[in-house]
Amino acid sequence: MSKFQKIIDRQSEGLGKRVIIVVLGGALLVQPIASIMPSSWQTAVIQSAEAAANPTLKLSQQSFITAGAKRLDYVFQTTRGSSKVQTDVHVIEIDLTNPYVSLNAMSGKNNSIGQLNTILNMTKENGAVAAINADVFVMGNEGAPLGGQIASGMFMSSPAKLKGMYAFSVSKDRKPMIDNYTFNGLVTAEDGSTFPLEGLNQSAYIPETTGSNFSHVNMMYIYTSAWGGTERPKNSGSTPTEVLVRNGVIEEISIDKAIAGQVPADGYILRSHGLAANYVKEHLQIGQSINADYALVSQTTGAKVDPNSFEMMAGGHTLLVNAGAAAQFSRDITGVSGSSYTSRSAVGYSQDGTKVYLITSERSGGNTGVSLKELQQIMLQLGVYKGVNLDGGGSTTMIERPLGTNDLKLSHPTQYGTTQRSVANGIGVFTSAPAGSLKGIAVSGANVMFIGQKSSYSIKGYDTYYNPFEIDNSTAVWSSDKAIGAFKGNEFTATKAGKTTLTVKSGAISTKQEIEVIGQDQIASLSIDTTAGVLAKGATITVPLTVKLKNGNSYKLSADSVKWEFIGFTAARNGDSLTVQSVNAGTSIGYAIARYDGFPAMIPFTQGEAVKTFEDFEKTTYPITSQVTPADTTTGSVNLVSDFQGQASSKTLKLDYDFTNGTGTKASYAVFNTNGRAIEGSPTSMTVDLYGDNSLNWVRAEFIDAAGKAHLIDLAKQLDWSGWKNVKMNLSSVGMKFPVKLKRIYVVTIAEGQDERTASGSIGLDNMKLQYPPSVTVDTQTKVVMTVGKSAATVNGKAITLDSAPIVLNGTTYVPVRFVSDAMGAKLLFDGKTGQVTVLRGNKLMEMTLGKKDLILNGALQSSDITPIVRNNRTLIPVRLFSEKLGLKVGYDGKVKKITID
Repeated sequence: MSKFQKIIDRQSEGLGKRVIIVVLGGALLVQPIASIMPSSWQTAVIQSAEAAANPTLKLSQQSFITAGAKRLDYVFQTTRGSSKVQTDVHVIEIDLTNPYVSLNAMSGKNNSIGQLNTILNMTKENGAVAAINADVFVMGNEGAPLGGQIASGMFMSSPAKLKGMYAFSVSKDRKPMIDNYTFNGLVTAEDGSTFPLEGLNQSAYIPETTGSNFSHVNMMYIYTSAWGGTERPKNSGSTPTEVLVRNGVIEEISIDKAIAGQVPADGYILRSHGLAANYVKEHLQIGQSINADYALVSQTTGAKVDPNSFEMMAGGHTLLVNAGAAAQFSRDITGVSGSSYTSRSAVGYSQDGTKVYLITSERSGGNTGVSLKELQQIMLQLGVYKGVNLDGGGSTTMIERPLGTNDLKLSHPTQYGTTQRSVANGIGVFTSAPAGSLKGIAVSGANVMFIGQKSSYSIKGYDTYYNPFEIDNSTAVWSSDKAIGAFKGNEFTATKAGKTTLTVKSGAISTKQEIEVIGQDQIASLSIDTTAGVLAKGATITVPLTVKLKNGNSYKLSADSVKWEFIGFTAARNGDSLTVQSVNAGTSIGYAIARYDGFPAMIPFTQGEAVKTFEDFEKTTYPITSQVTPADTTTGSVNLVSDFQGQASSKTLKLDYDFTNGTGTKASYAVFNTNGRAIEGSPTSMTVDLYGDNSLNWVRAEFIDAAGKAHLIDLAKQLDWSGWKNVKMNLSSVGMKFPVKLKRIYVVTIAEGQDERTASGSIGLDNMKLQYPPSVTVDTQTKVVMTVGKSAATVNGKAITLDSAPIVLNGTTYVPVRFVSDAMGAKLLFDGKTGQVTVLRGNKLMEMTLGKKDLILNGALQSSDITPIVRNNRTLIPVRLFSEKLGLKVGYDGKVKKITID
């Protein structure tokens, strides 16, 4: 199989989405992702057998977007095997009987085919008020949709020759339809000869009708000004012969070479290869007339369909619902991981054709995602008469304009949190409603808060068509019905856990909003996304906090949202960083405990720091390649050299850049191992010898974490020096989930102030080293022996008298917690007022409360069927908790009632 024919099955972001990727002689490039996700999401793909017992879809809330379009949020609950699961489902319902609302296809940048873009950007560029993603596409190419697309009556791309691919459309008389189409086209030359057209504005792919041959081999395609790709198309496995036609007359013929530039608005380009190129050479000449005629063909009726009869069309994938019933899948669903549980997107319409449903389901936080069979059930419960799934997984995106505002936002998290994948196209919701009178007000501000958090609230007006209506916030009066916080003007400060109703009045209009302040009882886990700190005066560590609730939702907490307790040292907090101020004499392990409403998480601080060489470029065994952006104006190269000025070792990585041409932000990259080189463990920092060229350009590194998120960290905000300099990147400061990969290091110049920076030059990279916190060690040599009912004990053979003997109660053996903790080198904290027992040993924290079965281990809530007890004013702990939770080995000899802990 040649490099142009290799098909790989890709598990998208570890989220269960398999898509066909055509590897076209090079690496697949992924654009940097800079956004930080505010909530966690699951990474394991659930592959258990599906047993959807009594699936239910319950409406949780709804709101209007504009006249004729509203958003409805549902919770889908089902049972898989023995597990009950749920997923949030979001629907934009469009009423086509409302004359002010309409649907249209949106694509790429500047609404062109072959330029990927996010749905948010498409929505902004096209002036839509809501949207979802649409068609599947070949990743790694320009990104033209694989289905047909029509926007505002303009035929923009033809459907690929793939089996069972359905498309959604709305006719010019506002009737929705879902059907399976093929493309039929013919070119007629002046001499009367003809040649078939294979498609319109398509990227290269492998048709399912021609085996392993690429789509453009021996074929003729037509490209119009709707095509925005850099080539027609790239990675096609074929050399083009092209014909430029304007106003039905051939103006240019380019043999075995593409015609330079974009397709003119008043013409088109015929792109041919092989047999088609031979036809061009034998039958076409400059100055001759030529006609290109094409149409869609319905695979349901077999009839030709005029693309001009549609107002819009966007391709989809498998038919899911037909005539109000679950349809047999029209094609193999393996390519979209149809049996796995992931985010999904779909579109359907009601039996009377008056309502269209744009549907997304989440896989984020506590949402498990759904399979295609479950998506069918969801669509049926929504009342869908005919429906098709769209591109899902990481592509699933819904955008809306919240009530009362002109701002667009994500309706719910993507599988990357707030980061959106760039996709081929989307379906947009548009309004033409006139300005109306004031109908009501909506509250803008947080509805979930944490103790100590402040949130500013404002009101937005909306008119009789649910479009924004400007109102004066200065007259608004805010109040809360319960004393869990206080208002100062429009700013609410949460002081304790609970629920309250905010009320706002502005003139004669008032509205309410429910808010909840999270308390300890709602927390499932609290984590500090840093493994350890260095126990040395002046050492600084960043301590990003994540709290996960029992309902599955996750939130980032700032370090000032918690109370800090330092054991063995003192420290100062500044933002999300802790700096060691002093270390107590004799302390080898210190502990920093963060508590939110009493719920704890801990990181240890230890002495020393381990350093490991990551790359010195002396024996590099993987590819380091060059990449530039934008590709048409920026040049660059990457080389291992031995003659770089001032280098101390035999080899250095040299990164050349030239930003002379073009405008805007430009960058030259050194890409490590195509998709990134893995970094072992969880280092806190990386140092790099960096050769600066005094160009004042910016140098950054891009890391990809275990969740698939990209993190950009500066090596130098400005290259304001000449020669070698050792620079340090703090890897613990950006909330990365380890393990991570270093994907690339690059020089970048932004548009602002570009004339003040040098346009071309070279930097050098060498001696890349990782710094790790020292490992946390615990005493593994101590052996404790006790006997039930006796106060005599031994520690490493030395006799000790206990002030409280071990006992057996209801089949559970209890031992004195302070004695065992001290003997095993653990730190014990006891709060007599609350009955809270905290044991710290190595990198573990276990916290229990007298009389309560719940315990907290390493920041995660767990349930136990046994609890600590008090006897003779001494706290005793079930010995089994030591063995299960703190990593100790416990033995018991029932004959002599001897307990051994080591």
